[in-house]
Amino acid sequence: MRNLLKIICILFASTLVYAHVGSADAYYEGDAGPYHLFVTVKLPQVIPGIAEIQVRSASPDVQTIHVVPLRLTGPGSNLPPIPDVAQRSKDDPQFFVSNLWFMDYGAMQVRITAEGPRGKAEISVPVASFARQSLTMNWGLRGILGFCLVLLTVGLVLIVGPVVRDSTVPAGEVPPASNRRRSRIVTVTAFIVALSILYLGKAWWNVEAATYERNIDLLKPPRAETLLDGNRLVIRPADQLMVPVAGKLSVEVKMDEVIPDHGHLMHLFLIRVPAMDSIWHLHPDRIAGGAFAENLPTMAPGQYKIFADIVDKSGYPWTLVGDLRLPQIIGGTPATDDSHWEGARLTTPLSETTVAQLADGGRMVWERGDAPLKANVPANFKFLVEDKNGSPAHDLEPYMGMAAHAQVVCTDLSVFAHIHPAGSVSMAALDIAQAALMSQSSSAASEMSMDMPMSHSSPTLPPEIKFPYGFPHPGDYRIFVQIKHSGQVQTAAFDAHVQ
Repeated sequence: MRNLLKIICILFASTLVYAHVGSADAYYEGDAGPYHLFVTVKLPQVIPGIAEIQVRSASPDVQTIHVVPLRLTGPGSNLPPIPDVAQRSKDDPQFFVSNLWFMDYGAMQVRITAEGPRGKAEISVPVASFARQSLTMNWGLRGILGFCLVLLTVGLVLIVGPVVRDSTVPAGEVPPASNRRRSRIVTVTAFIVALSILYLGKAWWNVEAATYERNIDLLKPPRAETLLDGNRLVIRPADQLMVPVAGKLSVEVKMDEVIPDHGHLMHLFLIRVPAMDSIWHLHPDRIAGGAFAENLPTMAPGQYKIFADIVDKSGYPWTLVGDLRLPQIIGGTPATDDSHWEGARLTTPLSETTVAQLADGGRMVWERGDAPLKANVPANFKFLVEDKNGSPAHDLEPYMGMAAHAQVVCTDLSVFAHIHPAGSVSMAALDIAQAALMSQSSSAASEMSMDMPMSHSSPTLPPEIKFPYGFPHPGDYRIFVQIKHSGQVQTAAFDAHVQ
């Protein structure tokens, strides 16, 4: 019975997720001109709803933070409303918090302006806005509001009749029979009109509620439909991708219009389950009909969980989720950016790890400290890469334009997040936000508005890697960290329990 309940909970969790499965909040770290900021956007459960924006400055010279939400693309993306002033913490002067109303679904952004002695600068953090649930009214409040509705309706009807009957009659005189007749007619008419208004109001509310429920369904993760022909894997959405745009109920996402992210249209992750002892990071090509295809390399047989990341042209990130059972695959050599890891199976109970061996004899160390990991707490996960001699590695290279990539996966598969040193935001969406922000720059001060230190063009990188992120809920997690070391893409795996 306990196992059955666990399975039900896992299935329920999988219905409340979207791109970056089960990890809705946005984490970002980057530079706004001379100011280095760590931004967390905690999205509301319902839309419209209030999001909490947390901004931490790396230096004490930031004096004021302004924040404003707006669409990432389309109408409204260039017309921000008046920004809100974030409240500075009395206990920590480098920490700012603001609460913003999110009114729209889809690809949004939070524009942040930092001011200090070194001038004013901006960054724009893309956010995938969606409702995760609909809230029901408790019976106590329903009873109070229902009583008030009946009282006001009956009171209005009972007032109209006496007004018509007595308003034209001098004080002290008896209303004529004609007035009393008109009073009864008006009372009945008012009663019918009141009932009609209530009926139309209820019908309107039902339509709005149904639209809201459809919008919740729209942004859930689409299922991945797969076809295996020899070693050729074809992937397409089994569900139609629809997103609300510019006031319309929904607009179809065209698969032939998805945009590149790190130079690839799709990032495909195959995780062997339930052991999580093998993960592939592949990059299928788009083919006719809005599908993607990949000639699989040589792969071991087993049951695999599919997570396929794409970004539509509006900047909204999606993750297609599916299941695939593979026989022994005899294929070719993986492409340059493809990677594979195979290692220890998950243990029960989970054995936490902070050191992982790399394929070239080096190792990676997770510098997490002794404090337990907490859910819903923003953190900066630090990893140190060492060479086979135990010294910090100084030959790390950019991997698809980044210092590293990581996948955070809950062992019950309710969470999958593809993150980078910039955070959990989509890099393709971040490029859109940066381009829009820079296009509005019109002065030398604003030319330094936004920097992207997480995109690397230098041939070598420092041995320490950081990922800003926060675990969405308690549980056991396996974290895969991918780097390019000595000309090869290598993966390290770490296990962690989150309270």
